[in-house]
Amino acid sequence: MDSAPILLEVFKNAFSSIAEEMGLVLQRTAFSPNIKERRDFSCAIFDKKGNLVAQAAHIPVHLGSMPESVKVAIREFKFEEGDMIVLNDPYMGGTHLPDITLVAPFFHGGELLFFIANRAHHSDIGGSASGSMPLSSSIFQEGFIIPPTKLLKKGKLNEEFMKLFLRNVRTPEEREGDFKAQIMANLVGLKRLRELIEKEGVRKVVYFSEKLIEYSEKFIRARIKELPKGECEFTDYMEDDGYGNEDIKIHLKLKVNEDKLVFDFTNSDKQTKGGINAVRAITLSAVYYCVISILGKDIPINEGCFKPIEVITRKGTIVDASFPYGVVAGNVETSQRIVDVVLGAFAKVLPEEIPAASQGTMNNVAVGGINPDTGEPFTYYETIGGGMGASAKGDGESAIHSHMTNTLNTPIEALEHHYPMLITEYSVRKNSGGEGMFKGGDGIVREYEFLTDVEVTVISERRRLSPYGLFGGNPGQTGRNIVITSEGIKEVPSKFAISLKKGDRLRIETPGGGGYLKREK
Repeated sequence: MDSAPILLEVFKNAFSSIAEEMGLVLQRTAFSPNIKERRDFSCAIFDKKGNLVAQAAHIPVHLGSMPESVKVAIREFKFEEGDMIVLNDPYMGGTHLPDITLVAPFFHGGELLFFIANRAHHSDIGGSASGSMPLSSSIFQEGFIIPPTKLLKKGKLNEEFMKLFLRNVRTPEEREGDFKAQIMANLVGLKRLRELIEKEGVRKVVYFSEKLIEYSEKFIRARIKELPKGECEFTDYMEDDGYGNEDIKIHLKLKVNEDKLVFDFTNSDKQTKGGINAVRAITLSAVYYCVISILGKDIPINEGCFKPIEVITRKGTIVDASFPYGVVAGNVETSQRIVDVVLGAFAKVLPEEIPAASQGTMNNVAVGGINPDTGEPFTYYETIGGGMGASAKGDGESAIHSHMTNTLNTPIEALEHHYPMLITEYSVRKNSGGEGMFKGGDGIVREYEFLTDVEVTVISERRRLSPYGLFGGNPGQTGRNIVITSEGIKEVPSKFAISLKKGDRLRIETPGGGGYLKREK
């Protein structure tokens, strides 16, 4: 069979376009602004063993970890046509509880050939805090845990599961709408894959799904062979876990072998009481993202990219948590620091290619209360962008989401339409990027005024420890969290939960990126 490069390109685009269309369906049919506006979701196609075949350009922290969810589903079930599996358990392939994954098998002629999957962040999943992003000390505080469960069986919805789930969340109507949007996205993916097979033939489609994985593996191995060989180390820190533990070390020893990269995190600190712990799937996601960003430009992103990568972790550490430790912030905050550590190590290997640290946080804001217009509970969740690190190629971008988040901002109009809140300021945080020959990008100022009494949780980082500069470049400015009430203005820690009254304000000033001072030749 012809495996010429042009056919590989055709099938690469055929598979990825299915995932992209799934994302469009999910976005347009979802109920919550978090999915509809911020696009906090990801879609992908997997082979019958759970290996990634193709993905859309969605959220890095989702896409690197989703294969784990698919493989868990494969181990747990014997599939029938029309089935769909739901799960969110971080210790069974998930990331954190708000990220719900739906996995659907694809059959042709009675044979299981592929899987379709999507993952979306639900802005409430129950638990101890509105928005399900609490300052947790156990996963049991973080929300409703879903082990792999059949949401659809032979095409029929599991009504008992839905009834149980919706009774455990604060916003059941919105959750049901987002669930059904995820179901529709998978159904569209199955339909388009069926159409591709009808057009090209089953043997050809399966063949090129395998050849794409082989091609990506060969490409990444060839790029590794071009790298300087040897070992290097890098260390950075999570500044706190919200429970008094500070300067939590993430340490990496990077080994560049002939055609393989080894990432050894075994000297990282133990897991913490606070929920900043990352499950191993998160660490894999961060490493894969960095390697593909550095070495894998313009190639198909699939399981082949991961095969030349070995990630070594020690169970019970900040980068490989054990049940039932809290992990709600490991997905959003620790993932960013793992990226900073990996890129810091790579800067010693490819100094002209690697940027200084970006803001290093997602600045998570979760808000909940009773909507005075409807008398019903509401929950809201978003992340806020910041500055990107500068590099040898130029200044860092300002006011943008970076690295493990790839969402959009929530438009002010959408937020104010759906929720009893006003945005009183939304601006670039001038001069917050680190100086150097090339300057780090500036962060963001976002200020909320609440039109009803609310519960607020903020989980952020880089409020004390700055995003590093490279080769003499200055670090970016740390961020600030500020609460403004009738009693005055108060700067609050990186991680906090607070009850605020109508008329109170929350001001988030996000970090800038590190600067880059070009090295002397």
